[in-house]
Amino acid sequence: MDNTIHIPILYQDEHLIVVNKPINLAVHKNDFMQHDAPYLTKEIGDLTGKWILNVHRLDSKTSGVIVLAFTKEIAHELALQFERKEVNKTYYAIVQGEPGEGSFDRKVLVKKKTKFKKPAVTHFKTLKTVQTNISYKEKENVKLSLVEIKPETGRWHQLRQHFAQHQFDILGDSHHGDFTLNKIITELIGVKRLFLHASKLEFYHPELKEQMVFDAEIPKEFETIFSYFQE
Repeated sequence: MDNTIHIPILYQDEHLIVVNKPINLAVHKNDFMQHDAPYLTKEIGDLTGKWILNVHRLDSKTSGVIVLAFTKEIAHELALQFERKEVNKTYYAIVQGEPGEGSFDRKVLVKKKTKFKKPAVTHFKTLKTVQTNISYKEKENVKLSLVEIKPETGRWHQLRQHFAQHQFDILGDSHHGDFTLNKIITELIGVKRLFLHASKLEFYHPELKEQMVFDAEIPKEFETIFSYFQE
């Protein structure tokens, strides 16, 4: 049995590596995972034969572009860019309802099992919407929308929390989302994942002294959802 995890490499040089992280893969080891469970920094370390330092976070259930550093110096320089909000990040999500265009700025929880909240800002724009025949509880013919998201801050589960706070739950969110809708979609279409994808990352390369832009295509499962309800 082949347990190899395919991680597409978008860019690599002697200083850093940019990859398209698959879903259900933690960036680094944590207390909630099995002792032998795979995680991104280990997988990339094994692949490159280098010591890997993570620079920013991407939830294990979120797919998409992430940059990792090979040295402490590069990791530090990149981390500062994230702290100073100099890095541009673009996500795509499928959400319940039709949120339109705007910004969310409610405070969000900083981690699991805590009541402490911090300020967070998320900008969004609805790209397309489809009306389904899904009805349950008090909801009828639920709408689903593809949304482009540009977060200003990078809090724990920020995007998932912000959309859930406004009843535009991200599809497949098993922590903050609409569990009934998630179950119905899985049974109808056979797709089970968090529909949140880090599609674009733009940062300044500390050594090359130039802006770097990387894109990871929206996963095919996103289009599967819309195709199913547009037929």
